[in-house]
Amino acid sequence: MKIICIGRNYTEHIKELANEKPSSPVIFIKPDSAILPKEQDFYIPEFSNDVHYEVEVLVKIKKVGKHIQEKFAHTYYNEIGLGIDFTARDLQARLKEKGLPWEKAKGFDGAAVIGEWLPKTEFKNLDELNFSLLKNGEEVQRGNTALMLWKIDELISYVSQFFMLKKGDVIFTGTPAGVGRIQANDYLSGVLEGQELFSVKIK
Repeated sequence: MKIICIGRNYTEHIKELANEKPSSPVIFIKPDSAILPKEQDFYIPEFSNDVHYEVEVLVKIKKVGKHIQEKFAHTYYNEIGLGIDFTARDLQARLKEKGLPWEKAKGFDGAAVIGEWLPKTEFKNLDELNFSLLKNGEEVQRGNTALMLWKIDELISYVSQFFMLKKGDVIFTGTPAGVGRIQANDYLSGVLEGQELFSVKIK
C-alpha cells in the first residue's frame, strides 16, 4: 500500500506557514515504513529539533482505480479515519529553500499515525466532519472538512489521474491550522465527531 498526502488543503494552515495558495492539490507520498505501529510510542528523530503534529482526516481505498470521475469517487472507499502527518519542520524548511523534495522531512520512520477506521455510513455528511487534536488534554487543532479547498471525492479523482489507486491505499486529506511542535512526554490524541480514534505518546 501507499500513503498519499495532500498539502495546503486548508486556507488558515496555508496562512500560518506563509505558503502560497495552490491552484491544484499539492501531493506527496509517504512510504509504508512511515506508519507508526499500533501501541508504539513516537520517538523524536535525532535529525530534527522541530517536529510538528498535523492532524488529518484519512480515507482508505477499497478497490483499484485510475482516472476516476469525481461522481464515482464515493464508490472507491467505505472507511474514514484520523491520523497524524508528523513533519520535521526544520528539515523541511531547509529542503524547500534548496528546491529539494520533502520526503526526508515527511516520510521518515514513524511519521504517519493511522488511527482506527470507521464505516463512512456512520456519518451524515463527509463534507462536514468535525475533528480535533489534543495535546496533553488541551485542544490544539480543530478542523471541519467543510473548510477543505478540495473535498474527499475531488481529491480521489485528482490523485487517480497521476497514481493508480489500489486496495489498502490511504489518503491523508490535509491539516487545518494550529500545527505545532512536539516535545518528549507529550501525549497526543485525535477525535473525529466525538470519537477518539488514536492516541500516541512522544518520547
